[in-house]
Amino acid sequence: MFALIGIFVVIGAIVGGYLLEKGNLAVLVQPAELLIIGGAAIGTLLIANPMHILKGILSQLISILKGSRYNKATYLDALNLLNDLFNLARKEGAAKLEQEIESPEQGQVFSRYALLAKDHFAANYICDTLRMSLVGGITPHDLEMLMETDAEIHHHEEEKAVTALSATADSLPGLGIVAAVLGVVIAAALVGTFLGILLCYGFIGPLASNISKLNGDASDFYRVLRMGVAGYVKGMPPFLAAESARRMIPPRLRPSMQEMEESFKTSKAGPAAAPPESVEPAA
Repeated sequence: MFALIGIFVVIGAIVGGYLLEKGNLAVLVQPAELLIIGGAAIGTLLIANPMHILKGILSQLISILKGSRYNKATYLDALNLLNDLFNLARKEGAAKLEQEIESPEQGQVFSRYALLAKDHFAANYICDTLRMSLVGGITPHDLEMLMETDAEIHHHEEEKAVTALSATADSLPGLGIVAAVLGVVIAAALVGTFLGILLCYGFIGPLASNISKLNGDASDFYRVLRMGVAGYVKGMPPFLAAESARRMIPPRLRPSMQEMEESFKTSKAGPAAAPPESVEPAA
């Protein structure tokens, strides 16, 4: 939503300033120049990127309109899920945990939390790690390293869309010059240069920056999941593993320990969560 507001502010400021300077808006209406610049930009995007990156660009541009899905409620849901999983293993054993992580979509824990049910990477991130911990043969430290690598690869893949969009933004001033050269024929040369620079620095570049920040929010979220799972695998009691995850949440979104405890008490899991004094170490 704020991205749309920003776009309207950019357009309003430029058009308003132009009118205050007694400019004629009709002069700026040059469909040919826009076609040259816009068409060439789309063409370079298609030339430079395979289909999966193009789909990623479209998907992430749509996500800008929705805004970041990671807020305090999201993090509380994540902490509740981790706490429920760890307590499930503590109370009902490794066999029950294995059953839960083998089919998270149908499990009694994952089905309670809509965001993680929709975020397939997050669900697999947790389940694959816990599955490996049950198999054995790997140290908690190595398991944490694998989680870190997994998250880095995921982030790198998501950032390919940002790189592609940024490259397109960088090409727009040059394409504006191309349009300007052609525009000499129709006396619209400066409009082409103007449009190329405006699209680069006023729209496409900021959109790429916004997407990069949304990807950063996702990386922060996966870091929190990693800290909680790694803590539990290392032998922390469920509550303390969740607390270690809470400490990794960005301060502006971090719930207090009291808020986390209250959320555990009122979660759909019922009394599965317990205060630190009554929890027992993971098996």
